[in-house]
Amino acid sequence: MGRYVVRRLGQLIIVVLGATLILFASLFVLPGDPVGQIAGSDKARDPAVIEQLHKEYGLDKPLVVQYGTYVGKLVKGDLGEDYTQRRPVTEILGPKIVNTAKLAVAAIIFDIIIGMFAGIVAAIKRYSVWDISVTFVTTLAIGVPSIVLGMIMQRIFVIQLDWFPLIADGSFKSMILPAITLAIIDAALVAQLARSTMLEVIRADYVKTAVAKGLSRRTVLVRHILRNSVIPVITYLGISFGALLGGAIITETIFNWNGIGLALIQAIQQNNNPVIVGVVTISVAVFVVLNLIVDLLYAALDPRIRLA
Repeated sequence: MGRYVVRRLGQLIIVVLGATLILFASLFVLPGDPVGQIAGSDKARDPAVIEQLHKEYGLDKPLVVQYGTYVGKLVKGDLGEDYTQRRPVTEILGPKIVNTAKLAVAAIIFDIIIGMFAGIVAAIKRYSVWDISVTFVTTLAIGVPSIVLGMIMQRIFVIQLDWFPLIADGSFKSMILPAITLAIIDAALVAQLARSTMLEVIRADYVKTAVAKGLSRRTVLVRHILRNSVIPVITYLGISFGALLGGAIITETIFNWNGIGLALIQAIQQNNNPVIVGVVTISVAVFVVLNLIVDLLYAALDPRIRLA
């Protein structure tokens, strides 16, 4: 197990380096000069100022040298300096990461409680009114884009009913709508996935054997059915949580939630490369680490899985 964890952490380094290298190369070929955003006035048109800023931020050096400098700083936990605010990227993104994490945790909790409950009950009461209702509602929810869902909820609950603030201030009340918007589609997918995997496990021979031995329904459900059917759900939740921690760009923009998704949009609009690369680096690292945690949970839930 230990060797597996070390190997996966080594893969984390390779993935982060590969993602940042591709992003560096992509930003290098894009039109526009970021120093125009740095000066922000007629000074940006002064060749002397432009040259000075290029040297200050290392933009006058080849791409390979710029990337090597970035990696050297990254090893020390330094993501560079923001072009517009002239502050360290880690200092800017720190509070935004916390806000995004709050939103992601709230959405995942909603996914687990609502999605798993609906899926389990639908599987147990197969072909019942409840099962048909769950299938219909989840299919409908999956087909609605998050941007449409978010705008509808904002229109009804913020503008018309005035139940929630228009501008998110980081409070629990302002987090409710964006968290629900993020969770609805994922909860629907979790419900469908839980239902299908439970129905497959229920038909397995070892479940029939457990029932034949006279085990109680609760014991069969918890020890045999749920434990074996939850693995695909954990896989999806792990991937979804990683994606949410990487920044829910659309939802954070709609509700003006001060997370790294909104920071990424603003950085792209400002041609602020250090923030763009910083957000991507953090997102990739978090995603790979969460995948490692999911793999370790596999072994805990199913002893037949040998990661090493």
